[in-house]
Amino acid sequence: MEPIIRVENFTAAYDGNVIIDDITFDVFPGEVFVILGGSGCGKSTLLKHMIGLYPPARGRILIEGRDLAVADGEERLAILRRIGVMYQMGALFGSMTLLENVRLPLEEYTNLPDDAMDAIARMKLQLVALQGSERQMPSEISGGMKKRAAIARAMALDPRILFLDEPSAGLDPITSAELDLLILKLAKSLGITFVVVTHELPSIYSIADRVIMLDKRVKKVVATGKPAELRDTSTDPWVKQFFNRQAESA
Repeated sequence: MEPIIRVENFTAAYDGNVIIDDITFDVFPGEVFVILGGSGCGKSTLLKHMIGLYPPARGRILIEGRDLAVADGEERLAILRRIGVMYQMGALFGSMTLLENVRLPLEEYTNLPDDAMDAIARMKLQLVALQGSERQMPSEISGGMKKRAAIARAMALDPRILFLDEPSAGLDPITSAELDLLILKLAKSLGITFVVVTHELPSIYSIADRVIMLDKRVKKVVATGKPAELRDTSTDPWVKQFFNRQAESA
């Protein structure tokens, strides 16, 4: 199977300070792929490069065979329409209703009439179980609902890939588990490829088909595979500590 995302010899650096050094991995269509690691290892940095916010210091990131970092004009817009992003705190616009928030990508990237955009936005909100909440403001809903609304907005243009940055951050265990079920449902029913940045072990075990683990000490990928297998069979002490939730002194 051809990868939907290919990261080749990728290095990320800010002001000459290398954060991630020469990593290579593939993400395949339809899988829930999790990027994990300890605080400061570069998880969110990697995601920001994958969605084209920053160019690699070295190497390249291909989305369906195309390099977003060097694409411009219509080619760049075409790639961006194939991906959706949910940022860590949802990043909803507080002055807009949920319906208006979900409509935003449609207004920016399409020429659809208003009634068609409204219909699509309502459908996306229904997919995340927010039907009936179209006229609510972000300040009027819970943290879990904000995350679901942000996912609905990320799906507005029917992307092939959804990037989620710390989707469980700030949520109670029950709400987090409900969000995990939603991710699995969307992946299965719509065939969307998910790339999820998280360090929440329950979510990792629940949703991940495959993971890569970054280590800030070596600035590289130190483990790749299914989370349960890494927990049970890894010979790397730090990987075993992470997956078994053990302190350094244990």
